[in-house]
Amino acid sequence: MGFLEKQFKLKENGTTAKIEVSAGITTFMTMAYILIVNPSILSATGMDPNALLTATALAAALGTFCMAFFSNYPFALAPGMGLNAYFAFTVVLQYGYSWQTALTAVLIEGIIFILLSAANIREAIFNSIPKTLKNATGVAIGLYIAFIGMQNAGVIVDNGSTLVGLGDVKSVPVALALIGTIITVVLVIKKIKGALLWGILITYALGIICQFTGIYVVDPEAGAYSLLPGGVVAMPPSLSPIFFKFDFSNIFSLEFVTVVFSFLFVDLFDTLGTLIGVSTKAGYLDKDGKLPRIKGALMADAVATTAGAILGTSTTTTFVESASGVAEGGRTGLTSAVTAVLFLLALFFSPIITAIPSFATTPALITVGLFMIEAVTKIDFSDYTEGFPAFITIIMMVVAYSISEGLVFGVISYVLLKALSGRAKELNPVIVVIAILFFIKLIAA
Repeated sequence: MGFLEKQFKLKENGTTAKIEVSAGITTFMTMAYILIVNPSILSATGMDPNALLTATALAAALGTFCMAFFSNYPFALAPGMGLNAYFAFTVVLQYGYSWQTALTAVLIEGIIFILLSAANIREAIFNSIPKTLKNATGVAIGLYIAFIGMQNAGVIVDNGSTLVGLGDVKSVPVALALIGTIITVVLVIKKIKGALLWGILITYALGIICQFTGIYVVDPEAGAYSLLPGGVVAMPPSLSPIFFKFDFSNIFSLEFVTVVFSFLFVDLFDTLGTLIGVSTKAGYLDKDGKLPRIKGALMADAVATTAGAILGTSTTTTFVESASGVAEGGRTGLTSAVTAVLFLLALFFSPIITAIPSFATTPALITVGLFMIEAVTKIDFSDYTEGFPAFITIIMMVVAYSISEGLVFGVISYVLLKALSGRAKELNPVIVVIAILFFIKLIAA
């Protein structure tokens, strides 16, 4: 315990090893889906899906360990959703590049990020974002993560006419997700330690009971997989088919530079948005809206992306699901270290981990959304030069399904409204430059 206290400063951060372990487990449980989803997406490029499982777990563990020891923050990392889809379906399948070339772009992106982090450029961008947008980002990420949870369980579906609609509440997964959410919130109200984790486990247990009684019917073709593990222990698949597989033959082409820039842009502002949102909830931001030790957090993200490319996976980034561990009380890098260890163990116990269904983690994600929306009270909506940018950040982050796009609209509107209302003196020069770059990105898209 002496090492843990010295390394992670538990007392100073008002936490205990027990709380941190519970928070780390909760974060892992809400992120474990990436072990299934990332290989599924990237294998569309011809990459070996079994090797991708190993690469995903190792990249997540390495990046999260870096976060734990570089910054002492409870943030977890893994190959990012959206970035993996861009890698597979746009860069490889649409543009026609090989997956080896796409991995090369991710490698170069990671190296550039290391340089930008070392030079404090990413930190300067973080600090330039106004407080009102930082609070709005926290609110938006809460709604965003709740929306992801509802989609994963089928509570919200694409109904074909209005883009989103209510799923079949009579289906077992949807019903269990909703029941589990009520149970989880009740546990929170009663101040039960580890409420989010207990909510996941109770919902999963209810699912198993439903399967045993025949209420939940296993039908893999319909996406209803068995909730019972197919085994206990499995040896990790070999990494050799995708490890260090780079192709530098196209790196001087304009198209390749565009691909690298796209990776850079999305990863940069997804990461900043996630750090802003989760840090706001955890109370890490100081009175000026700055995040202490942010350099270590950004460096961890950059190193993870570079290492992930070497291992053979798309961009590794800070996960919004880290908010679940923070909501569970996680306040230090010990939370991250626990999550990282679980990603390593998952390589050997993948049959158990992958058996936990999305509907079991949905209650935790929806409850985290409730926790994070509290920051909306810190936004001054009576001043429309502050209120409207906050509003547009929140709404666009959710409906555009993108943290980075929410920031794009928020920053542009903030700068325009301040300038056009005669309050340009309130603008930081860095945020003006960012707004201009965002505008160019929008019209060039």
